[in-house]
Amino acid sequence: MRKIIRNVICILLFLTLSVSTAYLAYLQFFSGDREALSGEWTADLDMTKQVVATAALWLQDIEAVSVSLEDMENYMQDLTVQVNLIFEPTAHAEGTFYCHVQPESYDACRQTAYEAFAAAFRDLLTQRLRMAGYTGSTEEDAIESLVTDTFGMSTISYLMSYGPELLPSLEDLQIQYDGRGSYQAVDGILTRQFDAGRPVAARVERYLREDACLILSEPADAVSSDFLSDQYPMVYTLSQTQAADGQE
Repeated sequence: MRKIIRNVICILLFLTLSVSTAYLAYLQFFSGDREALSGEWTADLDMTKQVVATAALWLQDIEAVSVSLEDMENYMQDLTVQVNLIFEPTAHAEGTFYCHVQPESYDACRQTAYEAFAAAFRDLLTQRLRMAGYTGSTEEDAIESLVTDTFGMSTISYLMSYGPELLPSLEDLQIQYDGRGSYQAVDGILTRQFDAGRPVAARVERYLREDACLILSEPADAVSSDFLSDQYPMVYTLSQTQAADGQE
């Protein structure tokens, strides 16, 4: 009888260990991979350098004023456009994704860029008026009224209508980033296969997940045929709600 009980206990222990081992293996190889990229991520495309350079060149060429990149940087800082990247796992190390530029973020960035551009334009105009012997008021409101009287529109409207395009168009950014399709994430390599209609059928990137941060970069041996190279590495942050849920 004791031998039978001992055998039953051994069998139960063996089954328990087997189930536990299988469960741990599932967590390690399946659940872990499914959660590695799962969720909604947001990256900030830094447009500051492009805006600064474009504004400075236009002022030098068109308005014939002396202005440096450093001067423009004092007006324009932290100009970013948000990109959302959503991963939905469907199996081990693979699933579907959806990526898009946030139009509201683009509009806000563009507005901020032109507001800063207008501030720089007014200050430079003030300097030129003083050098020309202008004796009227050079307060901001007075200069703005002078611009409105001269061009029939506000400084921002004038620069938006006749000045340079400070940012790439929303359509251009959408061509670069927007898209949906399937993905595979294996050994630190993320392969995104886009649905039909995209200029690039597939994109291969290295990825690194660190807590609520996801970093995408081009593989060292990759030859990129699109024009995303200048934006690498891309640093995405997990949505605050999901990051909080993961800490609970």
